Amino acid sequence: MTADNLLEQAKHTCQLRGARFTPAREQVFKILANQDGAIGAYDLLDQLKKIDTSAKPATIYRALDFLGKQGFVHKIESINAFVLCHHFSECNHPVQLLICNSCDHVEEIQSNDFDLSLKEMANSHGFVISHQIVEAHGKCKDCKV
Repeated sequence: MTADNLLEQAKHTCQLRGARFTPAREQVFKILANQDGAIGAYDLLDQLKKIDTSAKPATIYRALDFLGKQGFVHKIESINAFVLCHHFSECNHPVQLLICNSCDHVEEIQSNDFDLSLKEMANSHGFVISHQIVEAHGKCKDCKV
């Protein structure tokens, strides 16, 4: 799906949810949609400043908070970076990310078996999972050579 298609889908999703997709949020979304791999907040800010010279760190963090709540973006805790979710219509889906340590490529995968196993293990310990992001680091198919 192209960045433009993703943007239109995000606008439509916000309209259905009654969420305000402000110009700043849209600009951050576009940067993420055109990004290959994960990007940190200050790198996002540097790119946003090329479009909006008055952008501040708070602009980025507010936009990322909104985009995260809408399910449009995932935070990668281990590297303190963000990546666009390409199937955000499933806002509450479990997140499993493959992160390449060489080229920083991030691939989101979906395994219902893994999700079910994790929930069963958590339940056996009396634990209820409210949010799941699993991060696996290694080398992608292009870098493992």
